[in-house]
Amino acid sequence: MKPYTISWKNHRLELGPQTCIMGVLNVTPDSFSDGGRFFDADAAVAQALKMAADGAGIIDIGGESTRPFSDSVPAEVEMARIIPVIREIAPQISIPISIDTTKSEVAEKALKNGAAIINDVSALRMDPEMGAVAARHGVPIIVMHMKGTPKTMQAAPVYDDLLGEIRDFLGEAIQRALDSGVEREKIIVDPGIGFGKTMDHNLSILANLHTFESLDAPLLIGTSRKAFIRKLLRRTDEPELSTDQPEVETGTQASVAAAILGGAHIVRVHNTANARSTARIIDTIRSLQNENPT
Repeated sequence: MKPYTISWKNHRLELGPQTCIMGVLNVTPDSFSDGGRFFDADAAVAQALKMAADGAGIIDIGGESTRPFSDSVPAEVEMARIIPVIREIAPQISIPISIDTTKSEVAEKALKNGAAIINDVSALRMDPEMGAVAARHGVPIIVMHMKGTPKTMQAAPVYDDLLGEIRDFLGEAIQRALDSGVEREKIIVDPGIGFGKTMDHNLSILANLHTFESLDAPLLIGTSRKAFIRKLLRRTDEPELSTDQPEVETGTQASVAAAILGGAHIVRVHNTANARSTARIIDTIRSLQNENPT
């Protein structure tokens, strides 16, 4: 695995020997994973502080659900949800806050109030001004592959060349960011597990993360609680597993371990304490892979 260092303002991410844990904080009433548990601002702040204490290296805050078949919400609604939370959290933690949004207006407001990374699941396609916002503020940006939009992405996704198409898409996203003035060393890529993919697509991506090494960018993988895990673990005579069932967390941590062994620099999860433990074990094993025991 190639290590990367991203330095900006008061932050520095060392990505490589130790996996960076990104904690997910959905300040929404309808996210697939937590069902509005952190929609209340006080609950969201408390959860962010807990994730930071549990070992998160980044807190990723979003005010709009991107679950399959979800509708977009106005920027004003998104900002009303997340800005008070960011303002409260930013002075209390030293790790960077990322803003999970596809709208440059939301990103701009979040960055002015304490956020320090942009996480754009549309890879600068939904709002062409997003790259310029990242460049102007000098912050890292995460560009993710998604087939279609959250509303349409799971409507029978088909690929002629799954890995090649995702790699090429991310290469084009990197170029869009560069053309907007974003520095090369501040671009992070995400192949978009669960965003316009079937269960088999997701598993194939996890099994072949080396495909994305040629992009020469830090790799973020987000598998936490996603439908492919629940589908894979569900027995034929059982109802669909809910996201809070213990076996779903076990499956999540198995996928986190696979992602790290495959070359992920950052893993995006809901339970940062569990992921930190998983990463500590896998990072240690990975560091010994090239050593010959005596």
